[in-house]
Amino acid sequence: MDKVQQMHGRDQKHGGARRHIGRFLGTVLLLMAILHTYIGWRLLPPLGLSSWMGTAGLVFLCCSALLIPLGMGARFLFSSSGLSDAATWVGALLMGLFSSLLVLTIFRDVLLVVLPQTWRGNTALMVFGGAVLVTMIGFVNARRTPRVVEVAVPITGLAKPLQGFTIVQISDLHVGPTIKRAYVEGVVTRVNTLHPDLIVITGDLVDGTVPHLASHIAPLMDMRARHGVYAITGNHEYYSGVDEWIEEFRRLGMQVLLNEYRIIRHDGTDLLVAGITDFSASAFDASHHSDPRQALEGAPDGILPKILLAHQPRSAAAAEQAGYDLQLSGHTHGGQFWPWSLFVPLQQPFTAGLHRLRHLWIYTSRGTGYWGPPKRFGAPSEITLLRLKAED
Repeated sequence: MDKVQQMHGRDQKHGGARRHIGRFLGTVLLLMAILHTYIGWRLLPPLGLSSWMGTAGLVFLCCSALLIPLGMGARFLFSSSGLSDAATWVGALLMGLFSSLLVLTIFRDVLLVVLPQTWRGNTALMVFGGAVLVTMIGFVNARRTPRVVEVAVPITGLAKPLQGFTIVQISDLHVGPTIKRAYVEGVVTRVNTLHPDLIVITGDLVDGTVPHLASHIAPLMDMRARHGVYAITGNHEYYSGVDEWIEEFRRLGMQVLLNEYRIIRHDGTDLLVAGITDFSASAFDASHHSDPRQALEGAPDGILPKILLAHQPRSAAAAEQAGYDLQLSGHTHGGQFWPWSLFVPLQQPFTAGLHRLRHLWIYTSRGTGYWGPPKRFGAPSEITLLRLKAED
């Protein structure tokens, strides 16, 4: 009887999840239909609706409006991982192209108010061409092995043995439907050429379950640093089965910090590395409530620096109050591509780079991979090499 009840409960849960996904995809489909209709209304008449360019544009917009939602829901709609990945690839590429097309269409409409009539003839074609060009550049930027960004972090009172201490940070790798083993291997190879003292991973490593992605994330086991690899959870781990992923990360040799700290002894001097769960983790698991102060409980006094790994930059205020010297974060992707970078400050206090909040330094990585469209424009991916130095 209990088994029957359990099966019934699972069926209800799965049925509820399917209904939720269905409503979400229906909403996306409606939104895509409206926005693609706007683009068609503004761009197709100038191209000539009966011309081959107008016909091609109409076919493209119809296909794009349908395939973007299909790609977003592919992992739930297709049992075959190959078919799911293919649909995700198509939908993600079209999403990137559509994003630029929409922005440039709006920009064109603004310009039409001030442009002389004689200059308006080719603007619709220029919008299509510009969107394709930006998407192609963004694709190349997203798919190449991330560049190394070197950052010097000044720490007041830093002990001499820790001057020059190096930390390699990777963040937001998003191994999933479009980022696979080959990309991860490229990242690992580049990280190991840096010979860091410490490697830290600041969340959002994965977009999918352990059974689907374990083989693709496996190369991370080969990362090498003098004091090892430390990792924390990002919001996407909670979308993908966080407990299973924590176990897998540990199997790969990472020390996963869940509101806790470790003392690292380097050339006779100690530094502290703490890690917290994602800022939003308690919405998925109340026991994973993110707490920078809790992560320091029991820590000895006088250790400097105290370094916090926090996926989202908005943990900085609490980290500063708790007494950390440096916070390493990700999550924002640096906006990934313009103009979405303009909206990041609405949610996060820091978009990218090194900033200071009173005595706390915060470094926000632009991310080592990408999420959604394989597109980076104006926000290149990075592997960060941070070097501690005494503050002048």
